[in-house]
Order: sequence, then C-alpha cells, then structure tokens
Amino acid sequence: MESTIRSTSQSIDHRDYQNNIRRESHGRQAGQPQSHIGNARSSANKLSRQIRFQNANGKVWFDEQRVLLLQLASLTNFRKEQIETVGLERAKGFFMRLGYSLGQKDAELARRLCRSGELAELIHTGFELHSLKGMVRVDEQKLDVGADGDDFYAEYILHDSYEAEMFTGELGLINEPVCWSLVGHASAFTSSILGREILFKETSCRGCGDSECRIVGRPAQQWEDAAQYRKYLDSSPIIEELYQLQSQISVLRHKIDAESTLGNFRGQSDGYQRVCHLANKAASGKVTVLLLGETGVGKELVAKGIHTASERKDNAFVAVNCAAIPPDLIESELFGVCKGAFTGASQTREGRFERAHNGTIFLDEVVELSPRAQATLLRVLQEGELERVGDSETRKIDVRVVAATNESLEIAVQEGRFRADLFYRLNVYPIHIPPLRERREDIPLLIEHFLQKYQAYYSKRVAGLSDMASEAMMNYAWPGNVRELENLIERGMILTDSGDAISANSLFPTLELGSSKVVSAQGLLVEEAADAAMAEADSWIEAALKECGSLDAIEERLVDYALGVGAGNVSSAARVLGISRPTFAYRMKKRAAAACSE
Repeated sequence: MESTIRSTSQSIDHRDYQNNIRRESHGRQAGQPQSHIGNARSSANKLSRQIRFQNANGKVWFDEQRVLLLQLASLTNFRKEQIETVGLERAKGFFMRLGYSLGQKDAELARRLCRSGELAELIHTGFELHSLKGMVRVDEQKLDVGADGDDFYAEYILHDSYEAEMFTGELGLINEPVCWSLVGHASAFTSSILGREILFKETSCRGCGDSECRIVGRPAQQWEDAAQYRKYLDSSPIIEELYQLQSQISVLRHKIDAESTLGNFRGQSDGYQRVCHLANKAASGKVTVLLLGETGVGKELVAKGIHTASERKDNAFVAVNCAAIPPDLIESELFGVCKGAFTGASQTREGRFERAHNGTIFLDEVVELSPRAQATLLRVLQEGELERVGDSETRKIDVRVVAATNESLEIAVQEGRFRADLFYRLNVYPIHIPPLRERREDIPLLIEHFLQKYQAYYSKRVAGLSDMASEAMMNYAWPGNVRELENLIERGMILTDSGDAISANSLFPTLELGSSKVVSAQGLLVEEAADAAMAEADSWIEAALKECGSLDAIEERLVDYALGVGAGNVSSAARVLGISRPTFAYRMKKRAAAACSE
C-alpha cells in the first residue's frame, strides 16, 4: 500500500473534500457569500436528470437503460432462495457477476456524462450512481489515481449498504463479507474506466458483525489471491453445463427437423417457420418457385436456401436483377448471343441460363422483363430449351427457376405489362415472405447476427444495443425490412466507440421519445420538456439567492463579473451583460451612491 505512487494532480483526500463542503454550507447559513456550488452536488443533480418516468407505457429510464424499482424485501427473499438452492459460494459468484455487469453499464454512462474525462471525476461519478440508485452511500477515504491510470489505490466506507441490511435484518450474520454485488460493481466500473483490471475486496462488513463496511481497490496483480477472486467472476460450472446441454439439444433438433431452418435466412417467428417449411418442400423437386414480398425481406436468401437444400447444391446458383439490365440487352444477357447478331455483338457468349445449367437461376424483379424476354422465358419453362440471340441452334438446359417480385404480377397482367401465360407458369408454387413488422420476434436474432458481422468487419466490439435502442428497434415500422435493419446496425457500429452500447440516437437520429417525467434537482418529478427547463431555471435562481442573499447583491456580483471580463472597460462590460453603456454606468453610480450612504 505504501509503495503506491500517488499522482499529485489527481490524488484526492475525501476528508478534506467533506470539510470544504461543510465550510461552504456553514458559510451559507451564516449569510457569507459562497465561492462556488460544490461539484458533488452539481454532478448528482446532473445524474438525477437522467432518470425519466414514462407513465404512458409504464417504464422508467436511466439514460438509455430501462430500470426497475423493486422492493428490498423481495430481493432479500430472492437472495435467500439462491443461497438455499445453489449454496453460498455459487450465490456469491452470481451476485458478484450481477454487480460486475451493472458496473460496466455505469462506466459507459459515466463516460458520456463527464465531459472532462478526468479519471478521478469519472470514478466519483460511478459511486454517485450507486447512491442515486439507493444501493449505498459511499464515503471516500482515499483515492490515488495515476495520470495515465497505471497507479491506483482506493478505499471507501459503505454506509447503509442494501446487501448488509439484508443479512443484518433478515438473513442473519455469516462469517464473511456479504456486499457481493457492490464489490463486483466497483471492480467492473474502475476496470472499465482505467482500461486495466482493478479488483475491490471488502475488508470489513456489517453483514458479518463488523462495525462498518469498507472496501479497498487495487490493481489485480497487487492482490495475492486475485486468481481465487476471479473465479467468482467466471460463469458458474453448472451454467456452462446447462449451456452445453442446450447446444446439444439444438443440434439434435436441427438434425431431426431440417425444415426449421433455411440457409442464411434467419428467424424464429411463425411467419419465418412457414416460409422455411414451404421452401424446403419445394427444394426436393424441380418446381418453379415464385417469391413474393416487400423489398428487403430476404427473397434472395430464400432462393439460395432453396438451392442449398436441393440436389443441385453442388452446381451453380446464378442471381440476376432484371431491373438492373437495359431492356434491349436483357434477352442476350439471359439467353446468350451469337457474334454479329446485332451491333456491338463482337463475340459469341453464353447467357445466364446456360451458366446455371443443372443448377438454379434466381430472377429478381421478374416483372421488369421485356416482352421478348418474357416470351423466351416461357418457352424455357415449358420446353426446357432456348436459342441464343441471332442463332438457330436449339440448346437443351436443365435449370431450376426461382423468380421474385415486390409488385403484384396480377396487377401487371391486368395493366398489360406482363404476359398472363407466363404468370400462370411462374405462379405454380408461390411463397409469400412476410415483412419484418409482421415477424418482430425475428428482430433480436437478426440484430445479433448483424452485430457479429459488422464487429468482425470493422474490427470493433460494442456492448450490444442500449435498452432504449432495443425498444426503438422493436417498435419501428421497418419499411425497408431486413435490409434497412442491417444498414442501421452498420450505421450504429460506425458511430459507437468500442466497449459502448449502441444508443437509440445512433440508430435513429430523429427519434422522439415522447412525453416523460424526470427527477428535478429538488428530487421532484416534472415534465421533461418545458417544465423540466423551468425547474432547472428555478434551481439556478434559488442557488443565486442563497449565495448572494438579495437582488441588489446579485446585481452587484454581475457588475463585478462584467468588469472583470471587460478588463475594467465600461463599454466592454456593458456588452457582456447585453445592456447599453449608459445603463451600465447608471448601475455603477447607483452602487457607489449606496456605498457612500452607508
């Protein structure tokens, strides 16, 4: 402990800090001017403003994290059941990991709220978050933080620890410290802030009969029993065994029911299962499949899944976007061309259908085919043969055709844009893929899939989505379906720093949260918008009156401040306050006259 190198710039003695606060408080009570409002109070007020109560949907938000208000008695019963079910050691590890997870979330929040980025201020904020949540009141005894975070030593007294209260009031005293989640929180928070492993240990605890709860934090390598401590932060072996069994069951289910999945087309909803069932049934034969659905629902993935599940999986899969090929070239692109068939045909080449021989061809936006191409496609479907443009030789082909469109082919037939006989030939086996808004159960699975994809692509790891971002994703209408979801995840990945959770505003910059209530500086619930701003303004006025005592004293302070900023120049000082020079001069004369009369 004595060998810890202290940073002169960031070493903090909490007792001096508390004495300063007491002196300021005493000065205010005696009517003396206060030099400044304590940083601790302003920081606490800032944190309390992050709490929002949305009565309309029954939710409470802390920044972008959804939180719950729970009775301590219920948590006590839950902890008792955990101890009785899995034993003291397993229960201890469970609650330490719970605290560790909470500490990581609080570190993310602290980094967003503390603009200065100073390590000591960030650590203060973490323990203020604990107090704000009602878990404990922290009394800082010592905090030594190296400028770069390499050197660290911290010591805190935990007053009114909710965990100690559980054991002293209901569960009974035991032979070891019991503030498990608080210790896990402190370890995770400081480790995340400093970027190195910090471990906190409870050296005394009221839950085991001591007079106070005290925790000490050091770098992990300075603790002789760090390895033993880390075991509590690792997943319990029983959980690992359950996960392994669950994985084995999933593999067995997949083998038993192969129709439950379809290649890279992902989901778990009833709509997804229906699509997989129909697609797998079609894969076993040669039937022409027509995929229907809005843009971005994953029609090409379903087509690839049909090909992969068929006997043709070892042969070519050729995808063609019919809307991307000019109408005068679509026929030669699909069916091939002979040299000299038209201007620019400088060589003979095969078309997409010939390349897909014995495989599968996917015709996306098939409604965009030209009339000549529609007629040729009809012959290919009926006779299994084609002729290249400008050629008289007939070629036999064996191709499975999967067509797709986001328009109604029936309407296109009525409007004369699509051949009726081709429509009937394509519509042998239609599969409708529901839009994402109708299968919202698939959204979490898709989010996880795209997070893994873009974390690997950008070599960055994020802490998933914030609770508010997840809620926004679940409530969004998704006009662009899965394609839009993928693009939003990529956008969020780009805007989010490593280790942080993707926020709702990163995904939806124009997101409106709706009406909610926040906690004001006085601890009252007020409307978040205009009422909250008014409450904040009232708080500033109240602080100014407490500090100065009267309106005349406030005006005097403003005049002195403006003269200081303007370096004694009356015109410059008047501009600082936004008034004219004669008005400012009058204020100075008025103050001088009042001083003479005294």
